[in-house]
Amino acid sequence: MVMAVAAEAIPSLAERVQQALDAVCDPEIPVVTLRELGVLRDVVITETDGRPHVEVVITPTYSGCPAMTQMAEDLRAALEQLGVTEHQITTVLAPAWTTDWITPVARDKLRAYGIAPPPPVSEVPVAAPGQAHVLRFLPRLDLDQPACPQCGSPNTECISRHGSTACKALYRCLSCREPFDYFKPH
Repeated sequence: MVMAVAAEAIPSLAERVQQALDAVCDPEIPVVTLRELGVLRDVVITETDGRPHVEVVITPTYSGCPAMTQMAEDLRAALEQLGVTEHQITTVLAPAWTTDWITPVARDKLRAYGIAPPPPVSEVPVAAPGQAHVLRFLPRLDLDQPACPQCGSPNTECISRHGSTACKALYRCLSCREPFDYFKPH
């Protein structure tokens, strides 16, 4: 017996590409995806001569991130598994990545993994139409006192401004004595 499948039940190429790319994890922190971390910025699908071309736009957590090559390779592999052979991975440095792009879900995953994420900066009001927008740099007061991801204590100290990767600092909880990484807020 052959069953008819409604056209809307078949995922489009764009949906399949999004799902595949959204599942690619950070090579250094495998509990979060590149999308959740804010590194995967955009996916553009165009068609030339009936063949899809996929451009994936990524932004590193900092400009010298050594994991970018691995991230690009993992994204390419996800596309090739779908049969998408025409693709391009584009690294964009501006606007620079910020810890504000880390999703709430990723913040929870990082905390559970033992990495303290910085809280997001409060939102800056958007200028009204016709008014100039003033860029303000807000101090990140949380840099010196991240809460311990193990026990939640704010009683922590910085051991080194250089953690397991250049985008993290190394801290120690003075309550439970556990060391932990902290994403440097920027």
